[in-house]
Amino acid sequence: MLTENTVAQWGIFELELGGKSDGNPFLEVSLSAKFWNAEKEFLVPGFYDGAGTYRLRFMPDAQGEWHYSTSSNQVELNNIEGRFLVTPPDENKHGLVRVAHQYHFAYDDGTSYYPFGTTCYAWVHQTEELQEQTLQTLQAAKFNKIRMCVFPKHYPYNENEPDLHPFEKNAAGDFDFTRFNPEFFRHFEKRVQQLGELGIEADVIIWHPYDRWGYSQMDEESDYRYLRYLIARLSAYSNVWWSLANEYDFLLNIKPIARWERFFEILCEEDPYQHLRSIHNGNVNMNYDHTKPAITHVCIQNWDVKRTKEWRSTYKKPIINDEFEYEGNIPFAWGNISAQEVVHRFWIMVVNGCYAGHGETYEHPENILWWSHGGVLHGESWQRIAFLQQIMAETPVGGLTPIEDVWLWARVSGGVNGIYRLIYFGEHQPMFWWAGLPEGDNYAIDIIDTWNMTISPGALRPARIFMAKELYKDLPQFELVLPGKPYLAVRIREK
Repeated sequence: MLTENTVAQWGIFELELGGKSDGNPFLEVSLSAKFWNAEKEFLVPGFYDGAGTYRLRFMPDAQGEWHYSTSSNQVELNNIEGRFLVTPPDENKHGLVRVAHQYHFAYDDGTSYYPFGTTCYAWVHQTEELQEQTLQTLQAAKFNKIRMCVFPKHYPYNENEPDLHPFEKNAAGDFDFTRFNPEFFRHFEKRVQQLGELGIEADVIIWHPYDRWGYSQMDEESDYRYLRYLIARLSAYSNVWWSLANEYDFLLNIKPIARWERFFEILCEEDPYQHLRSIHNGNVNMNYDHTKPAITHVCIQNWDVKRTKEWRSTYKKPIINDEFEYEGNIPFAWGNISAQEVVHRFWIMVVNGCYAGHGETYEHPENILWWSHGGVLHGESWQRIAFLQQIMAETPVGGLTPIEDVWLWARVSGGVNGIYRLIYFGEHQPMFWWAGLPEGDNYAIDIIDTWNMTISPGALRPARIFMAKELYKDLPQFELVLPGKPYLAVRIREK
């Protein structure tokens, strides 16, 4: 048995090699490696990391002995062989997040994963001090996913020049899209790794339209080369998700649908581990065709969260509405809804068996808005989202299925998993309720105040027969007494 050269399951085994540095190694050198154990093998792409250094990164998904052998068009990088031992995973490491139970998610080891994410588009392009502050805030806020861009962003409130860019400049001072800047990518990887240590999935946005540097205008060949470089550098990180674009439809004049389709093909063909893959719309009427098999889950932008069940039934995949508008007070309508409205929309999405994303856009004297820059949170929704996250952590394995077979559920949200029920009344404020309750009365009931974050016991009483019998096949035995105030939820569990 090997006694050295070990790596934990779902960790990163990295092979560092020396090779040519003259010419343009990004174009001229090919490098890959086969990794295998007794049961499976992976083909892993390598990459040039500058200064004559080449790297191969591999994320082993099983314990025991693994072997590798390199392949390259350079003699000094070719036919290098070795082996290493994979040990049990580090504490709180569960592998990649995968689709589970069709509409939900779980880690490789079967642990349930419920996405409660936030958006900080350009946080890795801010000052070192601000980035460190963002990580501290994320640790306290308990988000477990973050949407973040590779490229910097140019947009209102986003006008700073980053210290590092993804590409080097040529003699004329223009970015050379054939030469990556390894220093930038090492910095980006450092942040992805730190997120992973906090238990946060990095939803990596590969393209976006908000650009003054020419990244959104790259030609087809440069786009494909950039995507492959990302795969080679980032795919071994277990907490990476691929988001092809933020608002892909605003780039269609440059990147037609055929190119987006090819991007998905490359990810499917060349990502050894098959990380989650999605794409995000701008115009609410421009949803991508999420039924395509290369898309693992639906990432959507739409303020009308009461269409949640429609999206679920249309796409038959996990739904994450990552942008239903943000808590804040800036002039843009997408960035000035109240904290209470954010919490309300989260509950509608989650109780209907789907998921949502947070963002915050409060005016700031230095234009440091969380939604793009990170820093600190100023709003009130994130605490309530963490409260909902804890409630979801206690749900049965398999997530919630929306209740759809009664006309009441078009306005009130209900999710079910066996005896377990989670019912959200939202803006409605009934004094009592009966629909969706299990038969009999042998279950525990909690009344949840979603804003004040309190949970109190609920009580049943014999149902008063007042409904028209022609509307209901089975009249209820019991009804639940309620306080008659809005934004309440009810949880029902086995005793």
